[in-house]
Amino acid sequence: MMATDGVSRFKSIKSLPVDYRFTGSPAEKSATSGMISVSIPENGSGNMDRVVDDDSPYGQSSSFLMNDRPSVDDEDVHPSVSPQGSVLDSWGNKKWGDTASYVAKKKLQSWFQTSDGNWELAKILSITGSESLISFSEGKVSKVNSDSLLPANPEILDGVDDLMQLSYLNEPSVLYNLQYRYDRDMIYSKAGPVLVAINPFKKIPLYGSDYIEAYKSKSIDSPHVYAIADTAIREMIRGFLNVSLLYGESGAGKTETAKIAMQYLAALGGGSGIEYEILKTNPILEAFGNAKTSRNNNSSRFGKLIEIHFSETGKISGAKIQTFLLEKSRVVQCTEGERSYHSFYQLCAGAPPSLREKLKLKSANEYKYLQQSTCYSINGVDDAEEFRVVVEALDAVHVSKENQENAFAMLAAVLWLGNVTFSIVDNENHVEPVIDEALLNVAQLIGCEADDLKLALSTRKMKVNNDIIVQKLTLAQATDTRDALAKSIYSCLFDWLVEQINKSLAVGKRRTGRSISILDIYGFESFDVNSFEQFCINYANERLQQHFNRHLFKLEQEEYIQDGIDWAKVEFEDNQDCLNLFEKKPLGLLTLLDEESTFPNGTDMTFATKLKQHLKTNSCFRGERGKAFTVYHYAGEVMYDTSGFLEKNRDFLHLDSIQLLSSCTCELPQAFASNLLSLSEKAVLGPLHKSGGADSQKLSVVTKFKGQLFQLMQRLESTTPHFIRCIKPNNSQSPGIYHQGLVLQQLRCCGVLEVVRISRSGFPTRMSHQKFARRYGFLLLEHVAIQDPLSVSVAILHQFDILPEMYQIGYTKLFFRTGQIGKLEDTRNRTLNGILRVQSCFRGHKARQYIKELKKGIFALQAYARGEKSRKEFAILLHRHRAAVLIQKHIKAKISKKRFEDIHGATVTLQAVIRGWLVRRCSGDIALLQFGSGKGNGSEEVLVKSSYLAELQRRILKAEAGLREKEEENDILHQRLQQYENRWSEYELKMKSMEEVWQKQMRSLQSSLSIAKKSLSYDDSERNSDASINTTNDETNPGWDATANGRRNGHENARPMSAGLSVISRLAEEFEQRSQVFGDDAKFLVEVKSGQVEANLNPDHELRRLKQMFEGWKKDYTARLRETKVILNKLGHEDGDGDKGKKKWWGRLNSSKVN
Repeated sequence: MMATDGVSRFKSIKSLPVDYRFTGSPAEKSATSGMISVSIPENGSGNMDRVVDDDSPYGQSSSFLMNDRPSVDDEDVHPSVSPQGSVLDSWGNKKWGDTASYVAKKKLQSWFQTSDGNWELAKILSITGSESLISFSEGKVSKVNSDSLLPANPEILDGVDDLMQLSYLNEPSVLYNLQYRYDRDMIYSKAGPVLVAINPFKKIPLYGSDYIEAYKSKSIDSPHVYAIADTAIREMIRGFLNVSLLYGESGAGKTETAKIAMQYLAALGGGSGIEYEILKTNPILEAFGNAKTSRNNNSSRFGKLIEIHFSETGKISGAKIQTFLLEKSRVVQCTEGERSYHSFYQLCAGAPPSLREKLKLKSANEYKYLQQSTCYSINGVDDAEEFRVVVEALDAVHVSKENQENAFAMLAAVLWLGNVTFSIVDNENHVEPVIDEALLNVAQLIGCEADDLKLALSTRKMKVNNDIIVQKLTLAQATDTRDALAKSIYSCLFDWLVEQINKSLAVGKRRTGRSISILDIYGFESFDVNSFEQFCINYANERLQQHFNRHLFKLEQEEYIQDGIDWAKVEFEDNQDCLNLFEKKPLGLLTLLDEESTFPNGTDMTFATKLKQHLKTNSCFRGERGKAFTVYHYAGEVMYDTSGFLEKNRDFLHLDSIQLLSSCTCELPQAFASNLLSLSEKAVLGPLHKSGGADSQKLSVVTKFKGQLFQLMQRLESTTPHFIRCIKPNNSQSPGIYHQGLVLQQLRCCGVLEVVRISRSGFPTRMSHQKFARRYGFLLLEHVAIQDPLSVSVAILHQFDILPEMYQIGYTKLFFRTGQIGKLEDTRNRTLNGILRVQSCFRGHKARQYIKELKKGIFALQAYARGEKSRKEFAILLHRHRAAVLIQKHIKAKISKKRFEDIHGATVTLQAVIRGWLVRRCSGDIALLQFGSGKGNGSEEVLVKSSYLAELQRRILKAEAGLREKEEENDILHQRLQQYENRWSEYELKMKSMEEVWQKQMRSLQSSLSIAKKSLSYDDSERNSDASINTTNDETNPGWDATANGRRNGHENARPMSAGLSVISRLAEEFEQRSQVFGDDAKFLVEVKSGQVEANLNPDHELRRLKQMFEGWKKDYTARLRETKVILNKLGHEDGDGDKGKKKWWGRLNSSKVN
């Protein structure tokens, strides 16, 4: 049983609201609709096995065999047009009696139209004559007329991606299939060559780089915009000009679909950087050209054709954007619930404080042009963030910051113009602008004098004969002048931005003639009040619909007839009558509008009256009361209100306003004025010139728009079109809501069902005899006697057993039904792959033989080259080895010599100390043994003390020599450190500072050591002097006392001197060791920092730690030096005291002798 999923009930066309009903459809005007009413050949019916064309943009072939349907020999069920306006004929026209038992047994499902106009899914229980017994899902059983039933498809076809795969192509089946896919976020479906896209009104995970790569590699064949773009770019590479045409009503998603197509083209043709600029044009154009309407939050109020050019390699080389008919009236007037252009709200919300102050900006609700509607924001849209995106996009397309500020100044000037008010100055209702904040801000922003602006808004110069007359304006005239100036400034700003974008996209880009164009034009519009803008938009849609019909219906069937194949025409809704209503001369809508616009006394009422007089007999026109009239468009009837038609069609800006812009000091207003003057054409207002003064006359809006439209149609005729039909599922712009009536109306308007029928029953694939024979001739197994292309083509068809009903042979071409050429292509590809495999095997064999011979030569050359290289490297290594051995020898000799000298010096020192100790130890015993000879003892004592003093002096000299060596080594380290500092400039200050600190500390330590040495030397000299005095005393005073004093003084003096020598030695040795350690550590850290040595440490941290250690040691060492100095001073004082005693004692002895 077919699952209903809550969508099995559909309203018929009779139950739709008036705006949904398709006026002129077979249900309403089957006799006068202008359709080509013919039947479909039975071989195009839905019961045959069908294969999807492999040549389609979506790839793989798939066949569907309808086994659930009865096999009937005499008559088959086939589609035609039902009385309800559906595409297929009802089952009532068939002989139900022949298959009644089968239908009742299988309980086939069908769509039944209930009394309330809804379609409901039911099962057929039995068929008797013209009546059928059916049961509904709730269990209700009814007997109905078989004519009211439409066949339903089996469950296996639920959600198929191509409507051509449906066995029964009627309206409820199509609606059900589209909703089935829509509910599962499968918004894209195929309708033959047309892609149907239903707007989901939400983000769905069907886009991004992964999907782009998948469609590029053909790993996905489901319907998608990417697939259409991929087909277009591949055809473009083969030499075709492609264009993707987007159709649909307002809010159907045309703009978003165009952006998605551009993303795919940019991804495939990227690499030059221009693709980023192309994508960045979208935020700019949407900000300045889109607005919120009652039916679309982001409605395009202009049309655009984006032409993307490619290089010979398929890379994007440039682009050009052409725009059509910007809705200028939206700048100065806006209905409730809608907004003006996004750019105004984005500027007010997102401008930075400096720009706001410069432009004197306020919030959006303080400008009268925006106050006409209380809608200042859109749900889910952050205008401030959108302003940031627009600025970023302007930067991307190389619009300078100065020009950006100038453009924003023009926007602010338009807003402030709306706030300019007028005051009546006389009884004739003449006015002058009030000089207030608004007027002054406008003058400042556009760069003119306030008085000049005031004069341009309140007066008008007219030339009568040779005289210039200044006419004061009434309130209505002044308001129109103000609004006209605001509209012109905004329109010129929009055109200027497009020009800047085109310059950016075309700079330095080489054109090759290969291009893909994307047409995104206004959708069909029908509001409560439809004015001049809707009139032009719907006219453009009529012209595009005719292009659609021409390519998918007219040209195809004309080609069948011209080539003489057996073909029955397919009926479709032709809108040529409606186009004639607009374009026919001399009594077409456009001609009458231009004619009335040239009359000085023409009004909107006279225009409406003239339309009713001349067009009342036209079947597509109906006059209404007052200023209104109705046009029967292809998408339904629309009532237009002619209020403002003439004024909007004239759309002229008085020369006074243009002169005001040209006198401005800012560049943009001057450029606008120049552009307006250059577009001036021959006067079209006729007598109005005399009364209106020196106006800038130009072509009327409809004339200019019609010319643009015809140029566009000529371009489209020279390209290969790809049609995308965008469908709007609901008017509330809410996700997940599917209004069947709205969808059905759009499907019928765009002729989707007819497209599927003509594609399924026709011959979509065609190929000339020559091309077919050339492409598939090599597949023939037997030689053809006659080698003309037609004979070869027929032989190919016979060889592959192509059924006669699957193709037809025309005068110049072969025509194939869907899927047939795919079989030939599959065979051709397999054959070519086999040929390529054989060729590749043979070429591989030859290549391998060649490679073998080549390898031998290469190996020989490589061996010789490696040998020569190795010999050179060996010679270099040998030379380096010898040099290294010599260097090592000298280094080892130097190290050994230094070690020997150190050991020798230490040995000599130890020997000297030991000998001195032995001498000192023995000196006392000798003195005791020779106490009788005072003179000899005195001389020996002097000799012992002299040797001891010499030893101390020698050690001091050695310490000084070692200090000098360390100073020299320190200087060398400083030089190396300076080199590293030059290489690593970031550490120059640190290392230089440390070097200065260390030098100061070295000098301090040296000075301290020198002071200690001098002190010690001074003490030794005093002791030597005392020793000589004592010797003299001993000579003059021999005896036991002298001997005893000599021994005591010798021992007492030896002990302090030995202690002092030991302290000095330890301090000098520690100084040498510490200097060496700190120097080595600093050198190591420099090598680590420079990268010469690898170590797992932080050089900066270790340098700071080394500095702290050095500071600590310096303080400790300085303290010990001070302590040593104090001790030496004490020892010196003690010796001094002893000498004084001796002197005193010596003096007493001398005095006693004298006495």
